[in-house]
Amino acid sequence: MDVIGAIKKNRFVVVGRVGMDLFPPAGVAMEDVASFSADMGGSSANIAAGIVKLGGQASLVTRVSDDAVGRFCVKKLGEYGVGTQHVMVVGGEHRTSLALYESRIEGHQSVIYRNGAADFEMSVQDVEAVEYSRFSALITAGTVFASEPSRSATFRAFELAREAGLPIIFDVDYRPYSWPSAQVAQDVLSRAGALSDVIVGNDDEFGFMAGDKAKGLDMARQLATTSASIVVYKMGEQGAVTFHDGTERRSGIYPVTALKPTGAGDSFMAGFLSSLADGHEMDAAVLRGSACAAIVVAKPGCAPAMPNPEDLQKFLTDHAGPTEPT
Repeated sequence: MDVIGAIKKNRFVVVGRVGMDLFPPAGVAMEDVASFSADMGGSSANIAAGIVKLGGQASLVTRVSDDAVGRFCVKKLGEYGVGTQHVMVVGGEHRTSLALYESRIEGHQSVIYRNGAADFEMSVQDVEAVEYSRFSALITAGTVFASEPSRSATFRAFELAREAGLPIIFDVDYRPYSWPSAQVAQDVLSRAGALSDVIVGNDDEFGFMAGDKAKGLDMARQLATTSASIVVYKMGEQGAVTFHDGTERRSGIYPVTALKPTGAGDSFMAGFLSSLADGHEMDAAVLRGSACAAIVVAKPGCAPAMPNPEDLQKFLTDHAGPTEPT
């Protein structure tokens, strides 16, 4: 499969959650807040919005609650230009995810409400209703596998995407609070990784799948050798290691004064894929993804902080440049 060729077509079906984000003004602690800003959140929705802002096309497959929060999220997806034809509504006591997080680094607090999460109700029927031939690649983030029926539905989406000739792009995105146990998470995420053509995760996530953080880099290397075409092993301030086409390359980051720690991974994925789609070589695409991550952590919000092409170019022009890889 020509994975990069498919990415260059820049039409993505993104499977996973959308949620509502509430965040106070910069530097204000949650317990002291008098007002919040509201916008869209959720890893998969953020990635989709980031891709669209950078010039690509993306549609989301998920479920939202039949209430004002669910309607807020669908409206926001539309405002960002993300396709919503496969965003289904679920009734009853299921609720769209709500995230409250502070725009500060020191003492940062975030609170996630995901009891009875609506997105976990995504069904096999939902993913079977997607016309995969309309898209060039499938993207998902790991939280979608944390519960049923969403887990089985996403694995079914993998099968259907593969049958349609689409590469599978997987952001490990391990969130312990969403899973019934660490053992279930390790087994399921490892299975998803083995089925994926592009895998992006940090050193903790690869280490978790390997059963030991010290073995995470070897796990990434093994996946690149046995099944995946591209593996990006992120190491925070130490940069990243990218495995592709039999090579192993290290890259630095763009240091910035961060306002918050959230949204970096989603923005990296959007920037990385969009850069490959625009014809940039692998090394440049990874660095541009890192630049997108740096832009987002320096601004409030997640989806609203995602850069457009002009934002990204201005950042690259004005910044002194990436750190040397370690």
